[in-house]
Amino acid sequence: MADADTTSPPKPEPLKVLRIFRGKDAPSLDEAGHMTYADDDPVILAGAAKLGEAGIGEGAILKCLFSGFGFSLHYVWFKPGYPLPLHSHDSDCLYYLISGDIRMGTEAMGAGDGFFLPAGTPYTYTIGDEGVELLEFRTQEDFDIRFKGKTDAYWEKLLEKLRAEQPKWKEALPPARDYRNA
Repeated sequence: MADADTTSPPKPEPLKVLRIFRGKDAPSLDEAGHMTYADDDPVILAGAAKLGEAGIGEGAILKCLFSGFGFSLHYVWFKPGYPLPLHSHDSDCLYYLISGDIRMGTEAMGAGDGFFLPAGTPYTYTIGDEGVELLEFRTQEDFDIRFKGKTDAYWEKLLEKLRAEQPKWKEALPPARDYRNA
């Protein structure tokens, strides 16, 4: 009888690696490639395209501060009045407001406040007069975004808000520490 192989593969070492990240080195969320757009509805695609063409990207800075070991951390600055579309993500997320303020439904939130959203929960909020800086702690490195506006009228209303708020953005500065150039 042949000897049976009694060796088993070694157990993986726990993740005991120090990783330092620096805000000044953080890529934009687009450059990091962790968020994918999951929409295929023609109304949503057309509405989102109109916002893009009108310059919605000028109203936000989104950076991937850290991604690894199955979670990620993002810095977001939405300039005053940014028209955030109703949307959801496929990952749980904990949000922490660094500065500025938002209104979510009947709740007003400011620096030091936050909220948790389970994956798949549609949400939006209204950004205040100073804008808002926040941190997003996600339970995944890669995640999607799904917009919920299913009518042309919904997207036209966002476009009107964008056009009304956009002139303020050229002079807007983050209310707290500038993570864009840290």
